[in-house]
Amino acid sequence: MISLKPVFERLKKAQALLALQNREQKDAALMAAAAAIDQERKAILCANAVDVDKARNDGTKEALVDRLLLNDKRIDGIISGIETVALLDDPVGKVKAGWKTADGLLIEQCTVPLGVAAIIYESRPNVTADAVSLAYKAGCAVLLRGSSAALESNKALLKAIKTGLTAGGGISDAAALADSGSRDEVDEILNARGYIDVVLPRGGHDLIRRVVENARIPVIETGEGNCHIYVDESADIEAAVNIIENAKLQKPGVCNAVETLLVHHNVLHALMPVLAARLEGKAELRCDAASMAAITGISARLRTGEYIQTSQSLVLKKATEEDWAAEFLDNILAVKTVNSLEEAIVHINCYTTNHSESILTNNITAADQFCSEVDAACVYVNASTRFTDGGVFGFGAELGISTQKFHVRGPMGLEALTTMKYRINGQGHIRNA
Repeated sequence: MISLKPVFERLKKAQALLALQNREQKDAALMAAAAAIDQERKAILCANAVDVDKARNDGTKEALVDRLLLNDKRIDGIISGIETVALLDDPVGKVKAGWKTADGLLIEQCTVPLGVAAIIYESRPNVTADAVSLAYKAGCAVLLRGSSAALESNKALLKAIKTGLTAGGGISDAAALADSGSRDEVDEILNARGYIDVVLPRGGHDLIRRVVENARIPVIETGEGNCHIYVDESADIEAAVNIIENAKLQKPGVCNAVETLLVHHNVLHALMPVLAARLEGKAELRCDAASMAAITGISARLRTGEYIQTSQSLVLKKATEEDWAAEFLDNILAVKTVNSLEEAIVHINCYTTNHSESILTNNITAADQFCSEVDAACVYVNASTRFTDGGVFGFGAELGISTQKFHVRGPMGLEALTTMKYRINGQGHIRNA
């Protein structure tokens, strides 16, 4: 593998220049990048078709193929995301606080670009455009390291973006793609002290764990989502079924899809038959004994791995301990019965990845307790977990969903790529003590 050091050096130089650009210059370059993607739409879709065909030939499950797939509607979304970022306020140069000391020094806390960021991500080519647009607007250079599954798509997207940045008078060297496909690239990035200021892993458990355990540069953990919905005894059943269906099936291969459903035993028999009918032929349910019985009307004493079919297309399976910790990224929903809100909170805090958790309830006290005691970046009341998204939150795009507690948490927009600098003004001040 050819060393990435020359790429690191170009990014560092480009970032120093980009940090001097004003808002009008950065916005013009981003709008030109959005226009270039539109102009190169056909080439991008052709490149994506190569990646999608390869994924399907390799036996990739369809929920993950969907994460990889681009079409005209998704290209329009990418363009719209870049344009939205360009319209957002510049996060750089803001005075967050200011005060005078007792001896007359004026201290101002100002926002500045974080520097050079690297993002290591799996098969989602839209991340390429999101990361570049957010980093550029925040005055940061960015190194992209996508998965080999999306390599052709990422190459085509970045080529169009860099062409647009140049056409718009911007700094095209502020974005680069590690594109050899070698896993050694990741190790070199994780050891790039002095060049890369922060790395963001965006993907599954194995990717995140590898980055966290091996990085010698700062890491912001993102992405893994074992998300829960708890149906309280006061919940509206019809609304609950609609929310659960949306959270599981709209995009099952994403990190904010629900993976485990917790149901209060008092609403089990009202909810489960209706939910099973709604998900029939669409999702596999992995149930504990009580929720199984609520659906089938029989005692659910099943051997591990044994299936029951109550109709030709409704597939039920006995839940295992491993299912409570699983991020399925598929049309699979684990279901567990609980006897109280407190039991639901204990279960969630045991198995959560600190991403997104939701309670469905008409009890304000229960909602407040859930929001106070559940440890997650995003906590919902009577809403689908699918809303955890930078675009939905008004950030234009996102770098990922931070599930840690330092620096940033939740969907990461422009401010996630800034840090602080203190500017101190004196009038000949000297310290005497």
